[in-house]
Amino acid sequence: MSTGSGAASAPAPDPYDTKTALDQPRRNSMFSSLRIRNYRLFFLGQVVSNIGTWMQRIAQDWLVLSLTGSSAAVGITTALQFLPMLLFGLYGGVLVDRLRKRPTLMVTQSAMALTSFALAVLTLTGMVEVWHIYVAALALGLATVVDNPARQSFVSELVGPGQLQNAVSLNSANFQSARLVGPAVAGLLITGVGTGWAFLLNGLSFVAPLTGLMLMRTRELHPVERAPRGKGQLREGLRYVAGRPDLLWPIVLVGFMGTFAFNFPVYLSAFADDVFHGDAGVYSMFNTLMAVGSVSGALLAARRGTARLRMLIMAALAFGALEILAAASPELWMFALVMVPLGLVSMTVNVTTNTSLQMSTDPSVRGRVMALYMMVFLGGAPVGAPVVGWVTDTYGARVGFAAGGAIAMTAAAVIGLILARAGGLRLAVGWHHGHPSVRFVPRDRVKALAPAA
Repeated sequence: MSTGSGAASAPAPDPYDTKTALDQPRRNSMFSSLRIRNYRLFFLGQVVSNIGTWMQRIAQDWLVLSLTGSSAAVGITTALQFLPMLLFGLYGGVLVDRLRKRPTLMVTQSAMALTSFALAVLTLTGMVEVWHIYVAALALGLATVVDNPARQSFVSELVGPGQLQNAVSLNSANFQSARLVGPAVAGLLITGVGTGWAFLLNGLSFVAPLTGLMLMRTRELHPVERAPRGKGQLREGLRYVAGRPDLLWPIVLVGFMGTFAFNFPVYLSAFADDVFHGDAGVYSMFNTLMAVGSVSGALLAARRGTARLRMLIMAALAFGALEILAAASPELWMFALVMVPLGLVSMTVNVTTNTSLQMSTDPSVRGRVMALYMMVFLGGAPVGAPVVGWVTDTYGARVGFAAGGAIAMTAAAVIGLILARAGGLRLAVGWHHGHPSVRFVPRDRVKALAPAA
């Protein structure tokens, strides 16, 4: 992406209603960014790799549960995988702003493949112990510290500002489409031949993105000026975010949600095993149904072409409500049915946050901003996963899931009010086109919208 000024790096002064470049991108077809060759190579490589990633996620969670019988152990595994992001995520962002993205991704993707192969050998030889899985999860997390912000910011170099919203949404649809296939294949492998084969196939799946990166044409990239080495770059990135409420508060919101509400490995494995007394097939079914909703949410975002923070707040509120509804579902089929809309609104939260941050951030600090976002979103798991795992083991899966939903709703409501205040908005109750209306409007319009005495 060009480092010049423009809509892609301009702040959105009104996060709800003001018509800015952020709210009015060029209208594109749902798959318009796939016309770009480099992005198409990236996308196709991720299709294969993401299927392998979901296979390993299901296999890893179920293997830990099988070895220990503890939801807390699953939470510890999740925590170890995301602990490096919490500790070193910002430093990863500083490195990404300094380095060329394509060779960086080739190194990190290769490291992830080696981790999967090591876990496959241990499992297939019958030597695997739970501490091996902990070490593998930690190693994967270390690679993720650089890989995540590099992949996030590389998208803008692949497609440029005009297609960024569409490409981010399609990336999410890609990842969640793999969730339709990966868990199903993992369930068949686990019950048929064992978890080790899922780890092996995931390692092999990294051949696809590595090949795609090697085949890209450098001259067709949208280069971004790399940040020079220097002191204070980490503090510079933090100050940049702190001075932008439209960046700061969405990151805080997804931090709460990532820490307490998005711990699906803990929640769904506990519901499959303890509440509904199912097997790996039931657990993979829950993940697959969530993926159906997630793909729908990502494709709707690609078609919508907007990234309003108002949508983020509404989706976060709906997400919390659906988690509480799922927690109260008495039958397996009812619980499974809620997974589809839950996946849709969770993807709306993810895509809206990701896109609004990338499009509102200056390219020279984008790596650091996205690293902070990923650190807060993914790095919250080391804090939240053991806690929700303990709550789930102690008070039951229903209480743990409902508590996560309540936290998400509370955070969304409070941060929505903060963003409204920062944008000079107030809550107005009145009539709109002959119907009752409750919405945020500029302060000088509140009196005009108020009902007559």
